[in-house]
Amino acid sequence: MTLSVLAIKNAGPCRAGFITTRAIGGATIRNRIRRCLREIVRKHQHDLRGDFWIVLIARRDAASASYRTLEDEWLRLAKRASILAL
Repeated sequence: MTLSVLAIKNAGPCRAGFITTRAIGGATIRNRIRRCLREIVRKHQHDLRGDFWIVLIARRDAASASYRTLEDEWLRLAKRASILAL
């Protein structure tokens, strides 16, 4: 998974976008990954600093990854990008 962050002044709460390409798999697999990522970001939205736009790009390994693995990867990337308010 790849995380891209863009700082926007006075943008309000954090916004997130999700990219899943056909290389990952069929539509059902891509939708499942997007739903998982959307839930992970929603679950941690109160831990995020404001004024950021986030783009998560899922890679091929995400198709076989569990929810917990995706969440651990999200937290690792968010901490590395310094977008968590913790």
